[in-house]
Amino acid sequence: MVEELRDHPAQPGGPLGQQLLLGVLVAVVVLDRFLALEAQVRAGRAAAAQAGSAITFDPATCPIAWSRPTGVSGGSLLRELITYLYRSDPRDPDRFHAEALMFSQLTPLRPYDIHVTMPTDPRIRVIAERLITDPADSRELSAWADYTHAGLRTLTRLFQNETGLSFARWRTQVRVRAAISMLAAGATVDSVARRVGYRKTGAFIAAFRRVTGQTPGTYLRA
Repeated sequence: MVEELRDHPAQPGGPLGQQLLLGVLVAVVVLDRFLALEAQVRAGRAAAAQAGSAITFDPATCPIAWSRPTGVSGGSLLRELITYLYRSDPRDPDRFHAEALMFSQLTPLRPYDIHVTMPTDPRIRVIAERLITDPADSRELSAWADYTHAGLRTLTRLFQNETGLSFARWRTQVRVRAAISMLAAGATVDSVARRVGYRKTGAFIAAFRRVTGQTPGTYLRA
């Protein structure tokens, strides 16, 4: 993703664009905070019609040196600054002050918040709520099928359609999200692993890495 954005040609007659920063700003405006999870990222290139509107900056005026996409916090001021910069003439002398203020508002987030999509269909909503309450519940989907009196194939299809994930991967996200809160409160990795349903610490660490891309210790130090 980074290489593709850096290789994207600048608009004729305009400054060289900080296209990587734009991607972060779009996430700020739409979602407030964003973490790209393993199952939510698909390879591919965006067509021109899909890329949306762009705001470009002179690299010499950009104080940010992040080497990879970074989640940032955002509020109404940042949103208004982005709107103003999009609509303003790049040659407007007042734009420099707006750019400087916008850059000052970009505060990197500690990536503690993992979004878990909650299903709406009552046949799997009850399962989701039970697992949110008790992430250590080890029942497989076949056991939940007996509990809900719904077919296994039906539950499998509903989880995929409503959350974008298989039941197993959705449950892993729930467990990792719960684990992050426990670890941040000072619990040990071994104890957290057991509390969220893993008999072996190594299995917990592997699952944590699949979701966040890092081990628990590295993740909390980020």
